[in-house]
Amino acid sequence: MSETMNTPVVLRVDKVTAGYGGNPIIEDVSLQVYEGKITAIVGPNGAGKSTLLKAISGVIKTSSGHVVVGEKDCTNFAPEKMVRHRLAYVPQVANTFPDLTVKENLEMGGYTRKSGVGERIEELCELFPDIRKSLKRKAGALSGGQRSMLAMARGLMLDPSVMLLDEPSAGLSPIFQSALWEQIEKVAATGVGVCVVEQNTRRSLRHAHWGYVLVLGRNRLDGPASQLLHDEEVIDLYVGRMS
Repeated sequence: MSETMNTPVVLRVDKVTAGYGGNPIIEDVSLQVYEGKITAIVGPNGAGKSTLLKAISGVIKTSSGHVVVGEKDCTNFAPEKMVRHRLAYVPQVANTFPDLTVKENLEMGGYTRKSGVGERIEELCELFPDIRKSLKRKAGALSGGQRSMLAMARGLMLDPSVMLLDEPSAGLSPIFQSALWEQIEKVAATGVGVCVVEQNTRRSLRHAHWGYVLVLGRNRLDGPASQLLHDEEVIDLYVGRMS
């Protein structure tokens, strides 16, 4: 708790309400993401977790509340403007360009860099060793796990301060899920604040520093992830007990 609270906040979401027209999907949701820390957003299906990430990143409009990146109020900024304010959003689907090579995907991720694209690609090849082996391959030929890692690397091309990941391990085997979480931890270790939405509550809380539980579009619980993992209410309602 104290270690996290003494860490700079790179993203603050304050009482955000949003949806797709009609009744809102999320209401008065608040959260914070810390520099170099992993924040997990968990909860049952239909809780509004992915909608929250879309509202933060500007994919959908908020009807109330504020989204602050660093010290800049970026509420309802368009996604391309959010990128310029150092927020990277990696959706669950359509997160790579399948007809482009891995290298071309990374170059597209660095489209607003004035210089240093090649150097940044080299740095990311160090962070994601599998990418170096596949630079000339089409992204569409990669495995699901490799595409997820490429999507993260592409999001890192512009040196974001915060990265939003929407179910990055969806559809992956347990082995690839473990490898992916290792990479997420490496990304956070570089100083990026990572916010992850995942269906696998137990695994997410095991790797995260802080967790938020969403239920029916509202904040239900939050706290240190290790404590939530052993919270009776969280276990019974959202994790399930091990047999």
